[in-house]
Amino acid sequence: MLKIDNLEVAYGNIKAIKGISLEVNEGEIVTLIGSNGAGKSTTLRAISGLLKPRGGSITFMGERIDGLEGHDVVKKGICHSPEGRRIFPRMTVEENLDLGAFLRNDKEGIAADKERVLELFPRLRERITQKAGTMSGGEQQMLAVARALMGQPKLLILDEPSMGLAPVLVDLIFETIQKINQQGTTILLVEQNALAALSVAKRAYVLESGIIKMSGNAKDLQSDPEVTKAYLGG
Repeated sequence: MLKIDNLEVAYGNIKAIKGISLEVNEGEIVTLIGSNGAGKSTTLRAISGLLKPRGGSITFMGERIDGLEGHDVVKKGICHSPEGRRIFPRMTVEENLDLGAFLRNDKEGIAADKERVLELFPRLRERITQKAGTMSGGEQQMLAVARALMGQPKLLILDEPSMGLAPVLVDLIFETIQKINQQGTTILLVEQNALAALSVAKRAYVLESGIIKMSGNAKDLQSDPEVTKAYLGG
């Protein structure tokens, strides 16, 4: 579904991504783990059209998408819930959800998807007329994911969905990620909480200083001594 080949991304003269290759197959949850500054968010931003690659290619559903503008990437079926949530704080929950569907004009489909995300996140239904900026961090994270889902993604990109959340909310977010996947959405997940990410993913890539250091079955990596030592507190 998504294929990245020899991707290079730079900020000025500094190479953040140094020729990585990875793929995400339809129906999978694939996770990209690594320490701060490894290049995880940069990779996601390149996929989403927010950064232009210096080299390599990004192919989605058999079509090259590197070089496309962000809104054109959304049209192709990739929606991104960014690090730090980036919700619109002065708008209500409902207005934020409506903005997630800004490229669509199928009113019935939008209404059905809104109902679906409110079932996934009942807390948002309770807050539907509330200004998004007045909600808790956990509720804002739910809104960021729900807003991305309103774009009807074939591939949902999640960047650090558990960042700054209480443990009970982390569990809830990861349960919901699995539910979204079971409903038919393919997911590419970047997450500092490597243990949680590996427990829900099918496959994983370990990114270090802009290079893929390891990759494989998520369960195998979970028990790998090197991964345990570096990322799982072993």
